[in-house]
Amino acid sequence: MISLASEMTDCKGRHARGWLFYDAECDFCTRIARFVAKPMRRRRLGVAPLQDPRVISLLGMPPDQLLLAVRYLAPNGATYSGANALVALSREFWWARPLTWMSRIPGFMRLMHAGYSWVARHRKCHAATCEHRIVARV
Repeated sequence: MISLASEMTDCKGRHARGWLFYDAECDFCTRIARFVAKPMRRRRLGVAPLQDPRVISLLGMPPDQLLLAVRYLAPNGATYSGANALVALSREFWWARPLTWMSRIPGFMRLMHAGYSWVARHRKCHAATCEHRIVARV
C-alpha cells in the first residue's frame, strides 16, 4: 500500500495500492477524477488532487513541475505522467485494456502524447473565453 500521509494530516493518512493525481483547479480534470473515483476505489486505487501538500513529498517533484500533467503512481511504485499515466492506468480496468494494446502499435503513443498535450493546453478553456484562442486570433 502507498500511503498519502504526512505530519500535516491527522496521522490516519489515506492508503491505496496506487494513486491518480489530478489538477483540482481544472473543472475538466475534476469531472474526470469524479468519474473514475468509484471504479478505482473498487480496485483499491486512490484519487487525489495534485495540490494536496502531501503529493509533493510523495512524488518528490518541484511544485512548478507537478501541475503540468496528470500523474499516476502505480502499485509497483513507478510514476507516470500525461499520456503514459493514462496507458498505465488502463491496465487496471478490463474495459480500458484496448488502450494498453493499442499503445504497442508503432506511432500510437506519438498520437496519444499529441492528443494529451492538446487537451492539457485547453483544459481550462471555457466556452468562448480561452487564452489560447485569444492568442491565436492576434
